[in-house]
Amino acid sequence: MEPEYDLSKMKNRPNPFAKQLKQQVTLPLGLDVIEYFEEKANEKGISYEELISLYLQDCVITKRELSFE
Repeated sequence: MEPEYDLSKMKNRPNPFAKQLKQQVTLPLGLDVIEYFEEKANEKGISYEELISLYLQDCVITKRELSFE
């Protein structure tokens, strides 16, 4: 293995995972919502942000409808 590589000769190519990238957003969430997800995330050993993302992804996959009653 060479100690240094000349990356200027590398060909550019599109990222095959670009559609899977995440976009950072800012959402105003109630303290009760944050506390709930923090508690559940601690039980699972992950961050509450990751848990919220997983929950929302599950809603997308299952096409869960919201109830506004």
